Amino acid sequence: MVGLFGLPPSTMAQPRDTLIWLVRDLPPLTIFEGPKKGQGIIDQLLPLLIAGMPQYDHTVMRVNRARGLQMLHEPFLTCDAALNKSKERERWIAFSIPVFRAMSNGLAVRRVDHDVLAPFLQDGEVDLAALLASGREKLGIIAERNYGEYLDALLKQAPPDALTAHYGNDALGSLLQMQRLGRLHLLLGYRPEIRYQAQQQGIAEDDLQFYPIRGAEKYLSGYIGCSDTPKGRQAIVEINQLLRKMPRDRLSEAYAAWLDPESRSAYLEESKAYFEQQALP
Repeated sequence: MVGLFGLPPSTMAQPRDTLIWLVRDLPPLTIFEGPKKGQGIIDQLLPLLIAGMPQYDHTVMRVNRARGLQMLHEPFLTCDAALNKSKERERWIAFSIPVFRAMSNGLAVRRVDHDVLAPFLQDGEVDLAALLASGREKLGIIAERNYGEYLDALLKQAPPDALTAHYGNDALGSLLQMQRLGRLHLLLGYRPEIRYQAQQQGIAEDDLQFYPIRGAEKYLSGYIGCSDTPKGRQAIVEINQLLRKMPRDRLSEAYAAWLDPESRSAYLEESKAYFEQQALP
C-alpha cells in the first residue's frame, strides 16, 4: 500500500500534539512587564522544558488565574508550570514532582495602618482565624488562588463579608491600589510578589509591613500541572524525567535572590534539604 505523495504510511511524518503552556503575571515566577520582564524563575525554566520535549509543538499562552484553571478542565493538552497542589485540584489536574520551593503567603499592611492589625498579632505572627472571625477588617485576596491547604481552609470558613476577592489580569495590582487609597487595609499574598508589584506602582517597600500567618506552613512547593487526560498524564511523565535531571539548586538560588537578605540562607538550607529528601528512593 502506498500513502499520500507516494510514501508508505510507515514513513509519513506523524502529526505532533500541541502542548499549551499557561502563564500568568506572577513575580518572581513569571514577569510580563517592567525592568525584569522575562527574568522570572519559570520564565527561565520553561524554555528548558520546551527544548527537552521536541516531540510536541509548544504554544505559550498568557491567561489570568480563572481562565487558566478553566482551560485545565478542558480536553486539550494544557499545562501550567506554577501551581500549588491540593486534594481538590488533584481530582482534575495531573501534577508533576515538586519543581521549586517558595515561602508561604503572609499578610501585608501599610505601616500607617499597623494599629488595625495589632490586636491579632502573637509573637510576630497574625492570628488570621481570629482576624477573619472578628469582622473588623476585610482581607484582600486573589480570586481562585490556592494559598496552601491551611490558609485555604481558613478562607473557606471566613464570613463572606470578611474577604475582598479580586479577579482579572492585574488582581494584585488592583488590591495594592485599594490598599494605597485606604479602601483596604490588609492583603494576603507572597512577599516577593507583593514587593515587586508595589515597586512597579511606586509604593516604597518601607511603606509596607509583612507578617507570617500563625499555624501556616513556612514553605510551599510549586508544581507543574497538566490536564488530567491520557495525553496530559503522559506529558507529566516526560516532564518528571526532565525535572529529575535538572539541578534544583539553580532554581532555589534564583528564587532566593528575590527574598530579603535575612530570609535567604534559611530558605536555601530548607530547599536543599527538601530536594535531597525527595531524591531518596
